[in-house]
Amino acid sequence: MSVSHSLFLGFVLHRRDYRDTSLLLELFGIGQGRLAAIAKGARRPRQIASALLQPFQPLWLAVSGRGEVKTLTAVEAAGPPFALIGPALVSGFYLNELLLRLLARQDPHDRLFVFYQAALAGLAEGAELERSLRRFECQLLAELGYGLNLERVADDGSPVMPERVYIYDCESGPRALDSGAQGPRVSGATLLALARDDALDPVQRREARNLLRHALAPHLGGRPMQSRELHRHWFGRAPCPKP
Repeated sequence: MSVSHSLFLGFVLHRRDYRDTSLLLELFGIGQGRLAAIAKGARRPRQIASALLQPFQPLWLAVSGRGEVKTLTAVEAAGPPFALIGPALVSGFYLNELLLRLLARQDPHDRLFVFYQAALAGLAEGAELERSLRRFECQLLAELGYGLNLERVADDGSPVMPERVYIYDCESGPRALDSGAQGPRVSGATLLALARDDALDPVQRREARNLLRHALAPHLGGRPMQSRELHRHWFGRAPCPKP
């Protein structure tokens, strides 16, 4: 006996052709988390579903089935797509790849869904890309139980001082330079800017990017991020924001 779900708000994180006329989808939805579904016949001529089942398009979806891979039973637009162009498009792919790599299937994360939708809106509206990416990375780690300690020194619990430089230990937080800890160097000013979601200057953007890469690495495993490879392929050494 199959299990049916009512309509839920969601996004396509990834799609690929499946058999002759169908699509295999990775979805992210309210009340659902990440889930896999087959859109049967979606690639047949004159099928509206194929045009709708694209990344960054908010959708009303319904699925059925008891197995790990569901069957898509309904799809309709839940609003206009988020128009991502150039570096913003690569940044959107990066957000999707993070969710694909870090979320277990069928584990709801409704707060994270709201953060993801807000991040897409910021990218589409031309917000500062690196600030949007770092914010989402911090939110993602916190939602998964790996939130960063950005305001207290791990050695003694004292407040982080903006004028000091620390070593960031992902298991405990900022440590004194002479503590013997391993990790990236990061200024207190950068840590506090991340904690308060303040704008980052060029040096802080570099430090924050290195810090978040270091914090995400243990959870991503050894495989390279395809979105970073795509960024290098598209933009090379062009001075644009990096995921």
